[in-house]
Amino acid sequence: MTGPLKGLKILDFTTLLPGPFATMTMADMGADVLQVLSASRPDLTAFWPPFIPGTKLSAASAMLGRGKRSMTLNLKDARAAGIVKKLIAQYDIVIEQFRPGVMERLGLGYETLRESNPALIYCSLTGYGQTGPMRDRAGHDINYISRAGVMAYSGRKQTGPTLTGMQIADVASGSSNAIIGILAAVIHRERSGEGQHIDVSMTDGVVALNTFAAMALLAGGKEAGREEELLNGGSLYDFYETGDGKYIAFGGLEPQFFSAFCHTIGRPDLIPGGVAPQDLPAIKKEVRNIIKSKSRDAWCELFAKTDACVEPVLTLAEALDDPQTKARNMVIDVLLPHGEKVRQTGHPVHYSATPPAYGVAGSTAGTHTQEVMNGLGYRDEEIEEFEKTGLFS
Repeated sequence: MTGPLKGLKILDFTTLLPGPFATMTMADMGADVLQVLSASRPDLTAFWPPFIPGTKLSAASAMLGRGKRSMTLNLKDARAAGIVKKLIAQYDIVIEQFRPGVMERLGLGYETLRESNPALIYCSLTGYGQTGPMRDRAGHDINYISRAGVMAYSGRKQTGPTLTGMQIADVASGSSNAIIGILAAVIHRERSGEGQHIDVSMTDGVVALNTFAAMALLAGGKEAGREEELLNGGSLYDFYETGDGKYIAFGGLEPQFFSAFCHTIGRPDLIPGGVAPQDLPAIKKEVRNIIKSKSRDAWCELFAKTDACVEPVLTLAEALDDPQTKARNMVIDVLLPHGEKVRQTGHPVHYSATPPAYGVAGSTAGTHTQEVMNGLGYRDEEIEEFEKTGLFS
């Protein structure tokens, strides 16, 4: 593999979305990632439809396992800790997604494993972190964004908070911060030779994403409310329904963009009031009625002639087929284990010297167990005995 992370070797004990998305991204960048999975308790994404035609592989597993190898190991078996200790002599970065204390009980905690490899970088990715009163509590994306304060000022006054279609806490917070933390620790290790434990909380990450709302509250004591802020519906910056039941998005905060918007909709008289006029409800109602007078594509044709920060709300199918998406190579063809191809979304960063190299799409759990064990020096007859006695279950 090529890529900026070539040479990094990561042992991946994560499941579901946050950890696997992080390690998939690092695999795209050239890292050697080995998944350690349970055969008796398979990852939920292995059963997440749809399945790729002609295979038993889910589309989710095919993408999240992209570029990785996979082995199964029963971590509750006392022999597993010895194998993991042998692995970290080679794979000196560990990422795990168990609840706090689980890896310690399995004999695989940071303090234990660093005895075998003092330069070990060990990332723990959880909902609430390794400390605090919430550390042992279960949760999912909706819980983390709720506790982080975001949903108290997101959505509409009349209908309350609104779910997003993608996972903010899981991916924008959890996956991204795990990558940032690991790579920062790698730089520190290169300078000092010292490894470390990284504690990533998905909720912490969303707290940090509050940005403007948190700044206003912490510095001035102002609590954000739904449709009361410049960027959450408290201005003309918003979504507008078109005559065909579709939507456009207007984001022209700056005077020149707002002026272009007003001229295009035939209302230059609105320019003096700005994007957040005093009589906002009445003006927004007028603007909504104007936008409903034409189809989405008709408005897009008009706004294509000017800079007004207006774009269509595309369906996902439209977005993936959009010329801009294609020009940026954000939809790629990835080889499946049996040689055919599947379309997936691509790596979002472009490098002039070290482009990503996409490995084979994810395979079924345990595909590389024999290969990995042979690489650790175990003979075939030993591996067969381990299989019979449940080490790989």
